[in-house]
Amino acid sequence: MCRYDEGCGKRRMKTPIVDFVRGYMDSDISRFHMPGHKGKVFLGPEPYDITEIGGADVLYSAEGIIAESEDNASALFGTAHTFYSAEGSTLAIKAMLMLASSLAPVGERPLILAGRNAHKAFIYGAALLDIDVEWLYPENAEHLCACNIDAQSLESHFASSGRKPCAVYITSPDYLGRIADVRALAGVCQKYSVPLLVDNAHGAYLGFLEASLHPIELGACMCADSAHKTLPVLTGGAYLHVSKNAPRAFLENARHALSLFASTSPSYVILQSLDMCNRYISEGYSERLASFISLVNKVKERLLLLGFAPEESEPLKIVLNTAKCGYTGEEVCAHLRAKGMEAEFCDDEYIVLMLTPENSEAELLRLVSVFEALPIRAPIKTERIVPEKRNAAMTIRAAMLSRQEIIPVTEAQGRICASPTVSCPPAVPIVVSGEVITERDVKLFQRYGVEKIAVVKQDKTF
Repeated sequence: MCRYDEGCGKRRMKTPIVDFVRGYMDSDISRFHMPGHKGKVFLGPEPYDITEIGGADVLYSAEGIIAESEDNASALFGTAHTFYSAEGSTLAIKAMLMLASSLAPVGERPLILAGRNAHKAFIYGAALLDIDVEWLYPENAEHLCACNIDAQSLESHFASSGRKPCAVYITSPDYLGRIADVRALAGVCQKYSVPLLVDNAHGAYLGFLEASLHPIELGACMCADSAHKTLPVLTGGAYLHVSKNAPRAFLENARHALSLFASTSPSYVILQSLDMCNRYISEGYSERLASFISLVNKVKERLLLLGFAPEESEPLKIVLNTAKCGYTGEEVCAHLRAKGMEAEFCDDEYIVLMLTPENSEAELLRLVSVFEALPIRAPIKTERIVPEKRNAAMTIRAAMLSRQEIIPVTEAQGRICASPTVSCPPAVPIVVSGEVITERDVKLFQRYGVEKIAVVKQDKTF
């Protein structure tokens, strides 16, 4: 990938959106336009919060400062084009699905092969676009969030399937920090002329490692990155990356696909954050990232010596199977919270810590100190419960748009799921819309604290 801090150019990267807004703020213009705060400070960012006024460009038909900023991002990520989203990877995922579904033969329903650990944003996109989903399961399922699909399994699926999918969709990295073999999977997809789409929400930084692990570089056709998850970008800032090897139609129709699902009032505060991040990346980010990962690795080594063996994961996550050490993830999370630290995710078995170079060395030392005070205990035996393979009773769209009722999960066995119910994080549906809820599903709902669920209403009377 082209990195401005590694020889792509010595000039300081421009920040056209930031510069425009600051110029507007300094001009003392009377704001006879939206938003209603008129730039007056109520919370803090209001002076930076503008709308699509003259000169500010228009996100979904960008030709000015937004297009220039996106070009900068495209150069950094090595893409045919990187499109901005002010509505997270959720928007980018829906756009990817729309673009892929356009490949379906006329008169046929779009079909996508997808790893079962897909985020619920994927489910919503499938419902809106009326896509058929054929789920890919790992041979040995370990956790709701994990779905290790290997190239051999994907090859076998293609060889035995009678219907060609519009795309293959995977989540990598997943919530437990596990990275798929994107290069191998992309090779299989290329063999069958099917695009590979990647939910790379947790991996925006992967292209700036010494050896890039970014999906676009490894052969993905498109991917969605949540910039805000691992880069210094405000919540909601994300990218839709289109590869240089993607079908031309994907590049030409991407803005239309984004605009179909997006607000007509994108946040210019978030757009400025994405714009400024380009400069941040271009000015030595790769070196800072490498240095910080070295510190994180030392933390992992110390945790290993203490008996808290970190799971293999992407570099900016510390993932611990706390059950092996005698604690639930919730217990360890509570210990951290009592010491002024907040984890990204925990359940009865794992705790997940997300880090970036914006975490200080002092914070890492404070983290280690908590684990130094936790004695290793006898392992907790946990029942392995993961979603099971099943056939859907209804399409995702039909179930999600059906008349629904909310019932206790204890009464849900045998009913058809209407809307996927699981907290965020991890936002990986236990049961997908249209599937019949089983006894195992009920146990999983209870395990994740889900007490009620929306099911298809059986009584058709109003």
